[in-house]
Amino acid sequence: MKIGVLGGGQLARMIALAGIPLDCSFVVLDPSDTACAAAAATQIKGDYDDPQALAELARQVDVVTYEFENVPQASARLLAQSVPVYPAADVLHVAQDRLNEKNLFTQLGIETPPYAPVNSLSELERAAATIGLPAVLKTRTQGYDGKGQAVIRSQDQLAQAWTAIGEVPAILEGFIRFEREVSMVAVRNLAGEIRYYPLSENHHDAGILRIARAQPGDAMTEQAQSYTEKLLSHFNYVGVIAVEFFQRGDQLLANEFAPRVHNSGHWTMEGAECSQFENHVRAVADLPLGSTEALSCAAMVNIIGDLPSAADVLAVEHAHAHFYGKSARPGRKVAHVGIRAPSVAAREAAIEQTLTLAGAHF
Repeated sequence: MKIGVLGGGQLARMIALAGIPLDCSFVVLDPSDTACAAAAATQIKGDYDDPQALAELARQVDVVTYEFENVPQASARLLAQSVPVYPAADVLHVAQDRLNEKNLFTQLGIETPPYAPVNSLSELERAAATIGLPAVLKTRTQGYDGKGQAVIRSQDQLAQAWTAIGEVPAILEGFIRFEREVSMVAVRNLAGEIRYYPLSENHHDAGILRIARAQPGDAMTEQAQSYTEKLLSHFNYVGVIAVEFFQRGDQLLANEFAPRVHNSGHWTMEGAECSQFENHVRAVADLPLGSTEALSCAAMVNIIGDLPSAADVLAVEHAHAHFYGKSARPGRKVAHVGIRAPSVAAREAAIEQTLTLAGAHF
């Protein structure tokens, strides 16, 4: 089977690397001269809204998926006229807009932080009076890795925050004092079968995920699965999804969802029977799903900005290197290290050694 991917970054690369052994081949659409997925796939160089490039992609493949949620909805809908697209374009309408996303969570009975739409400074002032401070102002679209956000702690910061996000449509969310950030990665196939990976506990640095630890048997698993199932069923979803939560006491509050393979699920490459990337391929190619069972004490450490040497990473016991073929740049995800260890203590030692190599400390 030939699978098309909108986007040619590291997620598309890892999808292709997982799917090639399944007798699948891949074509990526990406405008970049340095699309790292081109090492494992044929690349069509073009913009995501280029009708000719989209037509060529549809001509070459049997099914299309995407590696990031900001691909144009119109492109996904155009492709769907010729070839199946999973997840469907309707998912993008929600995932690309934080207000649509929060409204859907509320509609489905999924708890969220308090929020309000904001379209002007005066609306921001009214929302702050209702929700209270501190709060977080977030652009409705194009926000990722902490971008498009401003924390507001006092009334005199309202105007500054509104200017900082570019005075564009936004939402104001109540600032949650949470114990943990966790995510549920799951996969659903065309027949409606759902499989869930163990909950991931996530730690961020400057808004970018730095560490994800697999937590089999976590006490919040059932609640996370219940909320995730509501989303999957609502969309008649096909593929991998990740839902991010804040934990406050015994309650999970939904932050956002990603309709794709996700950074917090990278630990599955070594730490699960079948990785999120392989299961995504299996789902969109209508192949039987693989086991999501954890095999060990697993974790993932993101390498951001500077690249350590492969030799140094591989010298860490229980570490598995995944370099993306991308040049070093501040704030850029250039690689990750998967850790599969026989004990929690061994896992934590490997995490600490990897963070030292990466120049980060927690």
